[in-house]
Formats: sequence, C-alpha cells, structure tokens
Amino acid sequence: MPKVVKSAGELKPGDLYEDTFYHPCLCVAVENLEATGISLVDGTYPRAADIGVSDVRKLTPDEAWHWRLNGPRDVEVPMEFRWWK
Repeated sequence: MPKVVKSAGELKPGDLYEDTFYHPCLCVAVENLEATGISLVDGTYPRAADIGVSDVRKLTPDEAWHWRLNGPRDVEVPMEFRWWK
C-alpha cells in the first residue's frame, strides 16, 4: 500500500509519489512542504502537491506502474479524471 507522506523529509527528488489527482509522479523537488514532479501518465509538469494538506502518498515502482496502467487500487477516481480505459 502507498505510504502517506507526513513531512518534507520523507520525500526527495527521484522518489515516486501520487499527486492530488492520483497521477503517479516522479518527484523533482520538495520545497516548503510542496512536492513538485512530472506526471508519469502524460508528462505534465509541474504536478505539485502540498505535504500535510493533501494526502501525498509515496509509491513503489510497482505501484506507480499499476497506477499508470490501471489507476489506483484503493481509490475510486471520478470518470472525468480517469486516464486509463
């Protein structure tokens, strides 16, 4: 299961995380409790999320790949925000 990030020290550039729209993202920076990354779904940047405000979750490579292809396992994403078929 993905791990909720509770402090900026738990996420660093190179880690994988889930943004507020459930995109798996590659973290490129963490500043002032804001994670910034690149979406592994469509390459959009920046994909920012506030640590402590949003439920930013750290993903394993297997979880990120599953999210990319099938969406998150444990969340019902509204149809208008789904990128998978």
